[in-house]
Amino acid sequence: MTADAQLAYGIFWAVYAIGFLIFFIMMSRIFKVIPLYGLRTLLQAVLIVLILPPVESAEVAGWWVPAWLHGGYETILGNTEEAARAFFNIGAAGLVMALVWILDLVRYRLVRR
Repeated sequence: MTADAQLAYGIFWAVYAIGFLIFFIMMSRIFKVIPLYGLRTLLQAVLIVLILPPVESAEVAGWWVPAWLHGGYETILGNTEEAARAFFNIGAAGLVMALVWILDLVRYRLVRR
């Protein structure tokens, strides 16, 4: 890839990360209305799992794209193998995040005592 393409790739991920951070903070403020800590953190975990996991692009080796975007695009095009690969990454991230969420609930319970 050319230097311009690499620069555009880096700019995309920087803008994507900043955009996600702003979106996450705004949604977290909305979630503060929910009185249950577990439900509030579960919704935050779901946001992270749906938006952040990447998948390696099939077209360009070494380039990563958001899994929801790649999976949705490949589903529309009918390429089920690529879509399944993207959604598998989302599922794996979901399992890891479920473990983190459960451990956070245990930490919260122990601190509240």
